[in-house]
Amino acid sequence: MDMPPHDVCYRAIATRDRRFDGRLFIGVKTTGIYCRPICPARTPRRENVTFWPSAAAAQEAGFRPCLRCRPEISPDAAAWRGTSNTVSRALALIAEGGLDGDDAGVARLCERLGVGERQLRRLFDKHLGAPPIAVAQTRRVLFAKQLIQETRLPMAAVADASGFGSVRRFNDAFKKLYRRAPGDLRRQGTKVSASTVTLRLGYRAPYDWDAILAFLAARSIAGVELVENNRYARTVEIDGAVGSIAVAPVGNHLQATIRFPRVTALLAIVARLRRLFDLDADIETIGAHLSGDLALAPLVARRPGLRTPGAWDGFELAVRAILGQQITVVGARQLAVKLVARAGSDIAPDASGDERLARVFPSAARLAGADLSTLGMPKARIAALMALAKAAAADPRLLEAAGSYEGTIEKLLALPGFGPWTAQYWALRALRDSDAFPAADVALLRSPLVAEAGKRPTPKALLARAEGWRPWRAYAAQHLWTADGDRV
Repeated sequence: MDMPPHDVCYRAIATRDRRFDGRLFIGVKTTGIYCRPICPARTPRRENVTFWPSAAAAQEAGFRPCLRCRPEISPDAAAWRGTSNTVSRALALIAEGGLDGDDAGVARLCERLGVGERQLRRLFDKHLGAPPIAVAQTRRVLFAKQLIQETRLPMAAVADASGFGSVRRFNDAFKKLYRRAPGDLRRQGTKVSASTVTLRLGYRAPYDWDAILAFLAARSIAGVELVENNRYARTVEIDGAVGSIAVAPVGNHLQATIRFPRVTALLAIVARLRRLFDLDADIETIGAHLSGDLALAPLVARRPGLRTPGAWDGFELAVRAILGQQITVVGARQLAVKLVARAGSDIAPDASGDERLARVFPSAARLAGADLSTLGMPKARIAALMALAKAAAADPRLLEAAGSYEGTIEKLLALPGFGPWTAQYWALRALRDSDAFPAADVALLRSPLVAEAGKRPTPKALLARAEGWRPWRAYAAQHLWTADGDRV
């Protein structure tokens, strides 16, 4: 386990340093409880504490979660980001329910990742201090704890939403971990429908909400997305069920309102939101590295909390990336509106919560069967859209974060209309590949910060320049894009 020295960790908890929130957890030997570095409780004596790289590791060691600092709303452990793509991809699949169900889950997860069970366990032990199944179990129980404290969902719905499979397993897990029944953790109140919940989404400060909201607003599709009053909202579809999400900043966290008819999708929805808003980035470490470049240092200082926006859905982003080839952001947005009108589906106002959110982005199957001949695009690009839709409809896992990043990108590059720019842009946002870098991007090439002797570099020269930004080239690109937009 890669952990800072004990003295460094202890100073972090003694000063309640928020920069360490999510990067380590404290096990207190005298109480058997584990806490976040920002816990308001009195700092325990140095000899009475141990430090762990993840909540799962602390629980595997026999500690139970603190009820005051609430590890369930801590930023996710992110020390592995940029270090192990395999762990990153595995966590993305686990967050979407990849280890829920029977005991064969780990074997199936390894098959999807293209690695052996022994190798995956070794990587998890190195970066998170716990095996994959323990990480999945910890996620389930902490998410259930959050639902108990932040919603009025019935306990049976909480058990379903957090992936326990049965109320009995749910009750047993809580009694074992918290030494009390789940109901004892909830203040009394009226139970509500499971179709709408509001949850806190934690992150490690600073967080540049204005920049990420501006990025999404410039690309928002009327009818599918809505940006107003400092809030982002959109329609969503998962396995044929439709609903909506709305996210806005509240204090030192984001607040998500989720309207969805299937409570079992809540854990996956929250995982997607965390990726969409890049909530688990170790932004201080990334900023410190990029600041080593004299050209990037002023940009990082100006926007220290800048994140790379993700995507709600990999297929949707692939379609939007093709629409955006060789045209402006405004032009791509207009084409997306037309495409949704031709191939998208309706959603009722009571399902979305806002009559302006009336359409759902088309699935691969719907797009494959649509007539796009009058979309106003070159025939070659329409053919590329149709090839993508048919390939994704035939292979639902074509665009998921499995295999390797390189392997997934190679599959995209094999499709007509997918060049290096499109594939790298897609990887940056959909795969959350922190090192993805679309070197042929016009805005990156025209940046005066990367010019050599006043001349615009070639994509090859820009790639060479970006070597020093690895493994966070995606964040360097985001800083350059944001600076380009600020100049307009």
